[in-house]
Amino acid sequence: MAAATDVRGTELGRYLKARRAQVRPEDVGLPAGAGLRRTPGLRREELAALAGVSVDYYIRLERGRETNPSPAVVDALGRALRLRGDAYERLHELAELASGRISELPSCADHTVRDSILRMLESLRPLPAYVVSRYNRVLAANPPGRRLLPGLWDWPEHQRNVTRYLFLHPVGRTIYEPWEDAVALSVAHLRAVAGADPDDPELTTLVGELVLKSPQFARLWERYDVCERGGGQKSFLHPKAGPMTLTYEIMQLARTGGQRMVVYQAPPDTPDEQAMLRLESADTPPESTPAGHPNPAPEPRPTRSPSPAPAT
Repeated sequence: MAAATDVRGTELGRYLKARRAQVRPEDVGLPAGAGLRRTPGLRREELAALAGVSVDYYIRLERGRETNPSPAVVDALGRALRLRGDAYERLHELAELASGRISELPSCADHTVRDSILRMLESLRPLPAYVVSRYNRVLAANPPGRRLLPGLWDWPEHQRNVTRYLFLHPVGRTIYEPWEDAVALSVAHLRAVAGADPDDPELTTLVGELVLKSPQFARLWERYDVCERGGGQKSFLHPKAGPMTLTYEIMQLARTGGQRMVVYQAPPDTPDEQAMLRLESADTPPESTPAGHPNPAPEPRPTRSPSPAPAT
């Protein structure tokens, strides 16, 4: 148990260090001081003073040697670091994990998608929809959902990850508009779901590969921004369907160890809906069906006739 506690405490320390680096002295009413700082952001002694704790205590906390901060100390650190929303909640969650007051989230080693969920994916057509693991591996999709991410299904099954697609696939680097916002949100969400179990093998393999192959990912991962996503809006420059802006909802699937269903839609009778419906039409061939999942039912015609695709 001591080793597990040390790991959790270290993750809390990493979070504190990363967030400290993003707060400038002038942001919290402190003078910038003379000379260059060795590291960006607040010094440890500055943050300790702002939070009302001793420097020695804070250093032990950041190094993972102190693993039982009181709620009052965590609140004070959150205020000093100017944390809000998901970032503030993550600080409390990591403090609870470090102290052992809550356990780690269950691992998601089983990537099997239940038959009832597969049927649900089909029933959502023509809306694009897919199911992802806790760490964004795509486990199943309906035909328009597969067409929404062209090229992803060319990869082996175990590599079909939305975050990997964003950074390493040539289409993934051009299909989102703007790409910079999409990747920042994806990494912040990955950080949010990873905090409770930072040594999960699926996570460490993915992060290790992306840090090695993508300097942009490495920079964003070190920032330790967190964002729990429940929905939002994305703009696409789709090579087949054309430009479109779709809203999406993310739904947690019960008894799956972290699987989520992502469903896209567009307002009716709009150019965005017409573009989305082109993902369902027969002139845009579906990507290959993932191994281990049944082939989809024969495709019905869309409920609304999509406009012709824009000329290329």
